[in-house]
Amino acid sequence: MSDTQASPPPEQKPGPAPASSDADALTQVQAELAELRAKSAELADQFLRAKAEAENARRRADEEITKARKFAVDSFAESLLPVTDSLEAGLTIKDATPEQIREGAQATLRQLSAALERNKVIAINPAPGTKFDPHQHQAISVVPAEQEANTVVSVLQKGYTIAERVLRPALVTVAAPK
Repeated sequence: MSDTQASPPPEQKPGPAPASSDADALTQVQAELAELRAKSAELADQFLRAKAEAENARRRADEEITKARKFAVDSFAESLLPVTDSLEAGLTIKDATPEQIREGAQATLRQLSAALERNKVIAINPAPGTKFDPHQHQAISVVPAEQEANTVVSVLQKGYTIAERVLRPALVTVAAPK
């Protein structure tokens, strides 16, 4: 034999047929695609349901707020009706003595005060010597006094709060610095 003799062809490795491999891969990809489409549809459905539920909750909250605003004074007005009744009853008495009028006015004032307290309307009536609080008091004048400066000397008109919010500050005179 000579050196120029042809060498045998390299051996080819046996492998799966390319057509069946592509078909299996295609089937697998199609299955994954179908699974992803189903998951996408499920998530889209969950999203739409959640969005609808959120919209319904917002609508219900808006309705509750509207009702609360509309009927907020119901309980307050109802607690004032006995005061109105007492005043009307007092006015029907033609020959009332000053003492009867005074007693009736005091009883009606007690009813009114109780109604205000039930509805969280609390009087601001600082005692003399109380530190001046500009959030609850309004100084009408500064007067010389034998007490610490910037303290309440007297109350000219009570103030009121409702649920810790000032409706009207108390009108007070304040001690001047010495």
